This record gives sequence, C-alpha cells and structure tokens, in this order.
Amino acid sequence: MSTFWNYVTANYNQILDLLGQHLYLSIISVFIAVLIGVPLGILISREQKLSKPIIGIANIMQAIPSLALLGFLIPFIGIGSTPAIVMVVLYSLLPIVKNTYTGLTNIDRDILEAAKGIGLTKSQTMRKVQLPLAFPMIMAGIRISAVTAVGLMTIAAFVGAGGLGYLVFSGVQTVDNAMILAGAIPACILALLIDFVVGKLESSISYEQKQKTSKKMGKTAKRVIISAACIILIFAGGFTIYSKAQAEDTIVVGSKNYTEQLILGNMLADLIENKTDIKVERKLNLGGSQVTFGALNSRDIDLYVEYTGTGLVNILNQPPQNNPEKVYNQVQKEFNNRYGIQLLKPLGFNNTYALAIRQDTANQFGLNTISDLAKVSNELIIGPTIEFPNREDGLKGLTKTYQMGFKDVKAVDGGLRYTALNNHKSDVIDAFSTDGLIEAFKLKVLKDDKNFFPPYYAVPIIKEDTLKEHPELKKVINSIAGKLSDDKMRELNYKVDSLKQSPAKVAKEFLKQEGLI
Repeated sequence: MSTFWNYVTANYNQILDLLGQHLYLSIISVFIAVLIGVPLGILISREQKLSKPIIGIANIMQAIPSLALLGFLIPFIGIGSTPAIVMVVLYSLLPIVKNTYTGLTNIDRDILEAAKGIGLTKSQTMRKVQLPLAFPMIMAGIRISAVTAVGLMTIAAFVGAGGLGYLVFSGVQTVDNAMILAGAIPACILALLIDFVVGKLESSISYEQKQKTSKKMGKTAKRVIISAACIILIFAGGFTIYSKAQAEDTIVVGSKNYTEQLILGNMLADLIENKTDIKVERKLNLGGSQVTFGALNSRDIDLYVEYTGTGLVNILNQPPQNNPEKVYNQVQKEFNNRYGIQLLKPLGFNNTYALAIRQDTANQFGLNTISDLAKVSNELIIGPTIEFPNREDGLKGLTKTYQMGFKDVKAVDGGLRYTALNNHKSDVIDAFSTDGLIEAFKLKVLKDDKNFFPPYYAVPIIKEDTLKEHPELKKVINSIAGKLSDDKMRELNYKVDSLKQSPAKVAKEFLKQEGLI
C-alpha cells in the first residue's frame, strides 16, 4: 500500500485531470443514451411490432466486444473522445430501452382503461399516468447504464480520449500495480458516486415525492432539469468546437500503447515544443499498429514512431525481408505513394522481435537458439502478445520457418505476459530486443539462427501535408536520428519498466543529456 500512496501523492495532479476527463466522457455518454433510449422505449411500447427488432439490435450491440466495436468505429470517425462516446452510448442503450419498454407495457390495464374513461388522450395518458408509474423501472435502467458507462470508459484511453484507463493501460504495460490501482480505484469510486447521485435524483423526482411537493416546486424542478440539460449540451458543443479549433493550430504527436512508444512519443513532442513555436498535443498510449497508423492516415494525429518491419509486413502486407536498407526504401516509397506519408531518418535502433524464456527452461532443455526451441516446442506453452499469433512476421511465419508447434498458445497483452512467464503460466513469450523487462526478469533471449524476423528500425513517420504546413519539423525531428542504439533504448525502457520513472521524465532527461534541448 505504501507504494500505491507514494504514487498517488507524486502524481495526484495527473490523476485528478484524468478523473475529470473520465467524469465528463461518462456523463455526456449517459446523457446522450437517455435522450435516445427513453424515446425509443416509448416508441416501441406504442408500436409493438417494432419492439423485437429494436431490442434485438440493442442486444447485438451489447454482444459485440467493446474493443472490436472501437476498432470498427475508428476508420469512420477517427480517434479521441468521439468513438469512445459512441461506443459507450451504444452499450448503454439496451438497459434504458428495455426498462422503459418493460415499465410502460407492464402497467395494470385497469389503470389505463380508467385514464381513458375520464377522457385522457393517449399523450396525456403517457405523461400523467404511464411515465410516472414506469419511472422507477426507467431509472433502474439509467442507473445500470451510468455505472456500466464508467467502467467501459476506461477503454477510452485505447483511442486517445484520456480518462482513468490511461493509468490502467500504462500500468499493465509496465507491470506497475500502483499505477493500475491509481486508475482502477478512482473509477470504482466514481461508479459508486454516480450510482448514488442517480439514485438521489430518482427519489427526488419520483411520483411519490411529487405528491408531497407543491406545483411551484415541481415547476422549479423541471426548470432545473431543463437548464442542466441545456448546460451539458452547450458545454459538449463548445468543447467539441474548441477542440477542433485547437487542432487546426496544433501538431498532434501519437504513440502506441507500450513503454518504448511512450518514451519516443514524448521525445518527439519535447523536441517540437523546444525547437519551434508550434503547439503540441500528445495523444500517447493509443492502441496497436492499425489504430495508430489509421489515426495518422485520417489526420487525427500528425506523426508517430513506426518500425520498418511493421510497415512492410503489417501495413503494406508485403512478405518479410532481411535487408534493412531495402525494407526502409520500400516502405518509404509505398507509404508516400499510397498514403501521402513520409518516413524521416531512422532513430538508430532495431527493435526486432525475439523469443524469450526463463533461465530454468533454458537449462532444462538446453536452449540457445529458436531451432533448439523447435525440437521441444510441443512440450511448452507460448504466451505471446495478442497480435503476435496472427502476424506473418510473428507466430504464423515462425512456425512455418522453424517447423514448430507449441503445446498451447495463451495470448496475454502488454507487460502481463512477463508476469505470466515469471509465474510459470507460460514457458515462452515474444519480446522486443529493446524491452527493459527482459533485464528486469532476467530472461534468456534465443538466437534467431534462421534470420526469420525482419528488421524493425524505428523511424518517425509524418503526413506530407503536415510537412508542407510546417517544413521546419523535418530538421527538428531528424536531429534525433541515429542517437538511440539498441542498448540505449533498452536502458531507457528499463528506467520506466523497472525503476518506475515516468516516460515523460526519461524522454526529457535523454534529450538534455544529448544536448538536443
């Protein structure tokens, strides 16, 4: 617990900032879901033939994995808060629509007949009888959606929307339990707080409470609710307009969601801030290659650091090559022709894939090379990152080249795969040659004796349009070219992963040591 409190006291400003982002995103999402869900529930209670298809669609939305839904939304609406809000709204609709429909259709028929008998129209019956009686059921659906929204919004960090998920994802990547708790505990408290507030709101405007208050108070409550709704909408609209206006005058630096990328993203941002008058926004800790490249291609970000092998195999879908210069030139040409993206000068290190094992496994089977591993692979479990088994430059191609087949494949993302290996839940993991956790966990890296893995030289990539608008960026960013060796990058990663220094601090200290800022 002392480690957790130390982290909180040292980073409370960041935690509060992320908590504010999380609260804003959650409230906006639930508010939009209510605006859509309650009218839909009313509609299908009147038009019964629409109930099955609409509730069915809402059920399907609930069944789609949240990350898959985000991945589907990114090509259409980009990254940032918009896809996160849309995702949470879609997930929040089912309990609101279903509870509204159930509450309205389960009212005693005699009550409805009585309302009809005293001359109430359908709309009057809905306002004065059905909605007040169904109100507790409707509010139960809203409470469920509100609590669910807070939990789901942690995934917003996956697409650069911020929120407490940033700490959770970063903690997972660096195996930092204090950071994970710093994100998870406030999220839990926030969920309970929102549930409490919605519950109080429910009791204060319930039918029974209304009966105890005067009409004047009822009108006041309505005015307050309408005013609050207008304020939220104006705030949301203003925030969106402000964000777009800011984006026009800002360079957005992105990164993928692991330690090395966070360090490199901060380096690029620091260089631009220090050497130019351009404003810089950092959208770091995004998803994997497809998410980050998609964000660059759609101009949600302006630049980030990619790897030549990833560009060749995963983005261009070309077969792996072993010649670093040819790989660089091919990726440069194709990126420029297809996407209007330019590769700048390589940073100097080759973060290629590697297979790592515990020392006891190496001693037990006498393993030094991947060919040695292939002979006993049917007795071992591999615990790779989630995308590694599906990559041609990953497990797919590796098993063909080395004629190996593992006993089982248990994919675990981020730094958790190191924990799983250390706890004997797996025997082999995919690692990157510059991973600081290799040193932290005292692992043995097997030699790629058939030279299967292609070169993965780190290179900043940037949109051509951005370079035309700010030509000075090319010289500024290229000033770091060749400054990072494999050993130096591994050392920087180690400082974050094991010594628990922040990526931003490590990046800035390196730039100062090299005289770059």
